[in-house]
Amino acid sequence: MTTRKLARLAALALSSLALIAVAQEKKPFASDTELNYQAGSSPMGDVPMYQSMNPKAPKMTQAEFDRARQIYFERCAGCHGVLRKGATGKPLTPDITLAKGTDYLKVFIAYGSPAGMPNWQTSGEMDEATVDMMARYVQQDPPVPPEFGMADMKKTWKVLIAPDKRPKKKMNKYNISNIFSTTLRDAGEIALIDGDSKEIISVLKTGYAVHISRMSASGRYLFVIGRDAKVNMIDMWMEHPETVAEIRTGLEARSIESSKFKGYEDKYAIAGSYWPPQFVIMDGDTLEPLKIVSTRGNVVGTQEYHPEPRVASIVGSHFKPEFVVNVKETGKTLMVDYSDLNALKMTEIGSAPFLHDGGLDSTKRYFMVAANNSNKISVFDLKEDKLAAIVDVGKIPHPGRGANFIHPKFGPVWATGHLGDETISLIGTDPKKNKQYAFKEVAKLTGPGGGALFVKSHPKSNHLYSDAPLNPDPKVSQAVVVFDIKNLDKGYVTLPIAEWADIKDDGAKRVVQPEFNKAGDEVWFSVWSAKDKVSAIVVVDDKTLKLKKVIKDPRLVTPTGHFNLHNTQNDVY
Repeated sequence: MTTRKLARLAALALSSLALIAVAQEKKPFASDTELNYQAGSSPMGDVPMYQSMNPKAPKMTQAEFDRARQIYFERCAGCHGVLRKGATGKPLTPDITLAKGTDYLKVFIAYGSPAGMPNWQTSGEMDEATVDMMARYVQQDPPVPPEFGMADMKKTWKVLIAPDKRPKKKMNKYNISNIFSTTLRDAGEIALIDGDSKEIISVLKTGYAVHISRMSASGRYLFVIGRDAKVNMIDMWMEHPETVAEIRTGLEARSIESSKFKGYEDKYAIAGSYWPPQFVIMDGDTLEPLKIVSTRGNVVGTQEYHPEPRVASIVGSHFKPEFVVNVKETGKTLMVDYSDLNALKMTEIGSAPFLHDGGLDSTKRYFMVAANNSNKISVFDLKEDKLAAIVDVGKIPHPGRGANFIHPKFGPVWATGHLGDETISLIGTDPKKNKQYAFKEVAKLTGPGGGALFVKSHPKSNHLYSDAPLNPDPKVSQAVVVFDIKNLDKGYVTLPIAEWADIKDDGAKRVVQPEFNKAGDEVWFSVWSAKDKVSAIVVVDDKTLKLKKVIKDPRLVTPTGHFNLHNTQNDVY
């Protein structure tokens, strides 16, 4: 096709997109906030995969295929899926893409769409040659990453210090319950920071971009998992806390948890994977893999088979010997009974697709999880093992663990912020004394804009905090807002966290994840900049909302999530 014809095709495509936008009430292209979240990179770009050339597809050299595959996993897999079967984005399998043709696909990739496809070329993210390469790549048969089974896991499993060689009692003077585990995302490390002295205790090597830190029921072992599915088990009793066991449970992952039910404390750990779509139950002392369960299956509602439903989040039940496993694409929550691994029993509860993250209510009986691209919160009764409600909320809820507090009118509520709009939804959680409000959205607070990842409160605090690190406006992403729980109608006050950090360079300085200390009188924030820029931790006095401490250290490379060990051990949020 000539350049002139391609230009004409592009003009026609843009005209069509404009008409679509008008038909959709002039809805704009997807916001930077949504794109940053949905198109998160996968660590599988460098994993060897077999190239199966479709004879009907345009020619590609091996070098082009390998480069395009890497770009796809870095930029596209988060939306369109590992196998290109579709996730929050549309399917891009050859039966669809070959019919569209290279020229159409080039225009689509270059200019994007109002439905959420980024404009990769016009934004400057890709040049014309790369767009052409990607248009040809998505017409090839999707390369399938290798499975990762028991033999693969055992090759990576290491017990660095055997249980009988570990301390029989606590060997250090740290106040373990007030230590923070802080993800140093791009360094592939975590920092253990003393919440009392505000000093870094140690920096430990982990997997890439630790997604979450979880404390064992006993308060001794810290479990962290990287996006590359590497799990570290850290013994906090040692004179200098360090990793005592490690394993890789897959090629990409997000979730880790340990058994919490009485009589099973610390007995098991569980990790869920994005790829392969599965979870594995491990020995709680050594991380030895014991039981692998696939999550491939059918989507609630449509009942279509989905080949890669990812395990998004896991919590340990306090009411039964069960792990609560949330399967993203199929919209299913699995109540996994670990009392007998040789006769494993699971209760499958369907709610809504794209289950992501969530947390327990204040009684720990009800689990609230965001079905993010369905714009709903699913509520599960962990005592009865049943769906309690599905609640409509704002656009793309992202609660983290959420926030529990007592509302002056509605009683106990749980809160979530949103990536796609400026609201914070409050959902009633007390079906006994406040039945008329239970599991309904009882109020909406208005924040400064979308892009929120975490809300946070504490039983001893009168405040509700919300960040917005993915908001495109630096004034919003570099600050947090605070609501007075006893007077929510007066709106929020803004705390200029990045300004308080007093960082002189031009880094992004996005402020992320409010986290209380054990006492509930301090709130910690990460000021997150690029790997080659200065980052910091800012500590705020919860009573006065004044700056208390700035922690700066060259070792604080891209700090993101941080978890107070007492709060994560006891599900306090």
